[in-house]
Amino acid sequence: MTTENFRFYIKVRTALNTPESVIHDELRSVYGEETPVLSTIEGWSKLFRDGREKTENKARAARPFAETTIENIVQVRLRIDDDPYMPIDGIHEQTNLSYGTVQRTISDHLKVRKITARYVCKDLNDLERAERVRICKKNFAKVHQGAWLLCDIITGDESWFRH
Repeated sequence: MTTENFRFYIKVRTALNTPESVIHDELRSVYGEETPVLSTIEGWSKLFRDGREKTENKARAARPFAETTIENIVQVRLRIDDDPYMPIDGIHEQTNLSYGTVQRTISDHLKVRKITARYVCKDLNDLERAERVRICKKNFAKVHQGAWLLCDIITGDESWFRH
């Protein structure tokens, strides 16, 4: 039975002043699990008692689904390039794309992710300090060779992270 058929039955039984629980029991005895829940029957019954005639859903303004287009991907990429610290909410507000579209664009199409640094103990022994210096010099050389761009490196204290 379709949703409209259930609603039509509810409308007729409501017009005959049948209680909602009886309507629910009648439908359940015939349609089993397919039957709408009692609260749905009560809601529709109230609408019909209040004068509603139609059994179809009213048309409602829905937010248009923004598909992931090349223009949308470029728009999101430009926002990230402009401010790599901007949260998804900020990009969502600036581009008028839905939160989900922005999130899918960032993760699926741009293949970008947020990176968080972990806390590192400041009391390093000589061996750990030497290793840090060696890694920093190696990363610095990659920037000068053009293998990395300086904007690709996130720094915080002595830690370097490539994204």
